[in-house]
Amino acid sequence: MAEKRKYGRKYCKYTEMKITFIDYKNTDLLKISMSERGKIMPRRLTGNSKNAQEMVENAIKRARHMALVPYIVNTQNVTEAAYSRY
Repeated sequence: MAEKRKYGRKYCKYTEMKITFIDYKNTDLLKISMSERGKIMPRRLTGNSKNAQEMVENAIKRARHMALVPYIVNTQNVTEAAYSRY
């Protein structure tokens, strides 16, 4: 029988930093919970608590509306450079 894998417990980074409110103007703090394409990472991947995840989602959506964070990240320039050699 296969051995069970033991994963490290995920923890909320925001509660560890003792942050009570996540502001939409602090883009460096928001990028913790965003992928490289600008998508909001789910709780099961980041380990955020429910309260922190809701604050992050609202803050990212507000920052997108205020044009502080892009809705879509253009990766076409990156892929064109990779395929230009061939």
